[in-house]
This record gives sequence, structure tokens and C-alpha cells, in this order.
Amino acid sequence: QVQLLESGGGLVQAGGSLRLSCAASGRTLRRYVMGWFRQSPGKERRFVATINRSGSSTYYADSVKGRFTISRDDAKNTVSLQMNSLKPEDTAVYYCAARTSYWSGGAYSQVDFGSWGQGTQVTVSS
Repeated sequence: QVQLLESGGGLVQAGGSLRLSCAASGRTLRRYVMGWFRQSPGKERRFVATINRSGSSTYYADSVKGRFTISRDDAKNTVSLQMNSLKPEDTAVYYCAARTSYWSGGAYSQVDFGSWGQGTQVTVSS
């Protein structure tokens, strides 16, 4: 099973940017559909973005569309999430996840992914 490790979280002012990275070990990420989810205190873990195995297709939650960009670098075995124009409501723990099953072309729920990182905190101040 692939092991995932997120990095790049931190504190940023509203309107700022952060870039999250997810490094994989144990398996090549080419096998996986990759996704990012986030979870705020007291709320369920929610879908943010996903990218297919080749990197040719992506899908985003409406709340982040146009502001966030997911990408993958299979040579480095990493997946990234570029977050621009951040808002206080983007504050959450962000999780990287891997899925071995088919690419749906749409949003996922957390049960669709079998491998998870430990999460990285993103805090956006107003």
C-alpha cells in the first residue's frame, strides 16, 4: 500500500496563496487516482479536488473552482495543490488520498479512497 505524506500547510492572510505537496512512498503514484480533501473542526471530511492517473483530467469542488489547482509529477512521485485567493472558510486540515479504482470524472466521497496521509493544517486569517 502506498504511504502518503503532506506538507506545505501554514498560516496565511486572506487573499494569499499556499502550495501543498503530497509525497508518496512504497508505490508509484501512476497506479492511482489522487485526491485532496479537507476537514474543519466539527465537520465531515469533504472533497476538494481530484486528478486522473495521466494528469490529463481534473475535477474540483465548486467552492474552490478557479482558485485551486491540482497537479501531479510522477517523476517525483508527488501530487500538489496550489491554493490561490485563499479565504477564511478554506481553513481546515487538508488530506491527500489515493484511489486504485476507476476515474469517475466527478466528485468523490472519502469512502472512495483507500490510502490517506496524516493531513496538514491550513489556517487563513481575515
